[in-house]
Amino acid sequence: MSGFLRRLISPAAPTLQRDTVRLRLEDAEIDVLRVRDPRARRIKLSVDERGVRLTLPPRASLVMGERFLEQHRDWLSTQLRSYQAHNLPPPLVIGEPGQLPLRGELVALRWESGRFAHLERDAAGLVMHWPARGNEATLRRSLREFYEAQTRADVGQWLPRYLPGLPRAPARLRLKVMSSQWGSLAPDGSMALDLALVLGRPSAFEYVLVHELCHLIQPNHSPAFWAEVEKRFPAWQDERDYFQREGRRLKAMLRQLL
Repeated sequence: MSGFLRRLISPAAPTLQRDTVRLRLEDAEIDVLRVRDPRARRIKLSVDERGVRLTLPPRASLVMGERFLEQHRDWLSTQLRSYQAHNLPPPLVIGEPGQLPLRGELVALRWESGRFAHLERDAAGLVMHWPARGNEATLRRSLREFYEAQTRADVGQWLPRYLPGLPRAPARLRLKVMSSQWGSLAPDGSMALDLALVLGRPSAFEYVLVHELCHLIQPNHSPAFWAEVEKRFPAWQDERDYFQREGRRLKAMLRQLL
């Protein structure tokens, strides 16, 4: 049977419907991702590094979902506090001194007046140049631009070291906020890296870069692939253990910031 006919007669994959609900919880408002999943059999509430998710089966009404949220307020508060207790720095407050994670450290942040929002590093730490009309969206955009620039700087420092042993260079680099992966390599040679990598220790970030570069040689996770990784980065197992210990916290920090 041809691929066209197979796609024609095969049932379409179930479609997830998504929207966001604002929920007042204790002293703050949170966003709850509401997902209607045709495969779900019951209402489910979950919390992970991506935030809060409410899953509804096809026959559950929106009112039933809202009632479920109300009934599980105490549980939800407990779960959110447990995630916040994973050594996450306090949320930034515009205009107040704070700390930002960068390359495995918490770096002091101060604020200065400026014509436009711009975050940079100097000898004293990090300084946010802040306009009078800046808001939360301005802050998130400035943080993302800063972390993207720092990530590209690290890649630019390490990449030339590994290019001589590769069949080709990556076609392009995309920086993303990934839910579970740390990196990926598309068939066309495009590399994607998780922006949270620049929050962790540099050696772990470099390992992920080497890992994805080795997929240019072996597009799989065969023993031959790991031999290529071992040859270029002998301490890769230490960095993989680091992600098992610290990975969820790194991703949670990035999502809190952005």
